[in-house]
Amino acid sequence: MNDMERAGLLIDRYGNAILRLAYSYLHNMEDAEDILQDTLLQYIKTKPQLESPDHEKAWLLRVAANLSKNKIQYNKIRETDELAEELVGKEEEDLAFVWDAVKKLPEKYREVVHLFYQEGFSTKDISGILDRKESTVRSDLLRGREQLKQILKEDYDFE
Repeated sequence: MNDMERAGLLIDRYGNAILRLAYSYLHNMEDAEDILQDTLLQYIKTKPQLESPDHEKAWLLRVAANLSKNKIQYNKIRETDELAEELVGKEEEDLAFVWDAVKKLPEKYREVVHLFYQEGFSTKDISGILDRKESTVRSDLLRGREQLKQILKEDYDFE
């Protein structure tokens, strides 16, 4: 399989997950698409030997997260935002306000909440993706949920 075929396969398998993750950092679809492209290029250049599709996805998401953080530092575009509906599936449209609230969390909580709830990773997997201790991930997830409850209570009158 040549590099173009491999890139096409990776986009089919993981493109949406990479885009959602990059968007959760950057809040800008153009930049998220750049991160998707850069992540695929990094994969093709390094040709990592991975044990399974789960490891492949984790590797790609770790690279996308790192590239996204670098992009934030480079051009400081945190304020840029697009409509949340671009990332929220049809079946989740009623929950778009929840993802808007998630965006208000500090980055370390936002990324674990996103990876746990949106991407379905376990705390162990998230630990590997973000290169943090699993206990730290669990703690960040707990604190992120507590802050999310507070945001929803304040912004949307949820109890």
